[in-house]
Amino acid sequence: MATNAKNTEDNTENRAEGSGDRGAGQKSSASRIAAQAQEHISALTSKSVVGVTSVGPVEQGWLVEVEVLEDRRIPSSSDVLALYEAELNEHGDLLAYRRTRRYPRGGADVGRS
Repeated sequence: MATNAKNTEDNTENRAEGSGDRGAGQKSSASRIAAQAQEHISALTSKSVVGVTSVGPVEQGWLVEVEVLEDRRIPSSSDVLALYEAELNEHGDLLAYRRTRRYPRGGADVGRS
């Protein structure tokens, strides 16, 4: 009987950890969507992702901005970064993406609202 209780506990923990299985109607959290957007952009551009600069819900899913290292230079303070906008559905599938800007690392956001 103790073995059955242990198996039930293990199955409950696996479901709670979110082992990748989401129900068809279950929506993703912003942090999960941000991680999925990073994976999509990295795979499509073959570039290193620096991080996510914004994530938010839109009518049909999520809009995520991902910062990418476009051109590595020496010294690293002269690297060129880019900002990509990724549109994902509510389950984290990529619908569209585009590069919105390129800029030097440490460059000021002058003229950006």
